Amino acid sequence: MTQIFANPFELFAYVASELGHSDWLTVEQARIDQFAEATGDHQWIHVDPVRAASGPFGTCIAHGYLTLALVNLFLPQIVEVRGISMGVNYGCERVRFPNVVKVGSRVRGSARLVAVEEVKGGVQATIRVSVEIDGEERPGCVVDTISRYYPS
Repeated sequence: MTQIFANPFELFAYVASELGHSDWLTVEQARIDQFAEATGDHQWIHVDPVRAASGPFGTCIAHGYLTLALVNLFLPQIVEVRGISMGVNYGCERVRFPNVVKVGSRVRGSARLVAVEEVKGGVQATIRVSVEIDGEERPGCVVDTISRYYPS
């Protein structure tokens, strides 16, 4: 379920809080192949199922940056800030890939509000998103996302 904030200033009361989870998503080979096309990264561990079957992971794996890009899909499912004229992605800090995401894996985002501060004209929120892998102890990605919300 999406955590809804009526305005960006409500975020201050939720620092250090768990914000919830996104829906699960199955990472299919087609998505990995599309990412390879978009980025030009056609390394065999991502796009050659035959060779990858005898490789170190036993199958193709998602690109780390594909796993990171899924945060953009997951975050709006977890957090919605209302009462804004605009929200912008300001950047990321501490991106890590502690585990591989194998083709066919189910992943979801989980989020924790790490910090909130006022910035000129708005509110900046740092949200730590972990891309969880169903059945795995370690996540595929952990990133501190930085978003800015400008009140309407």
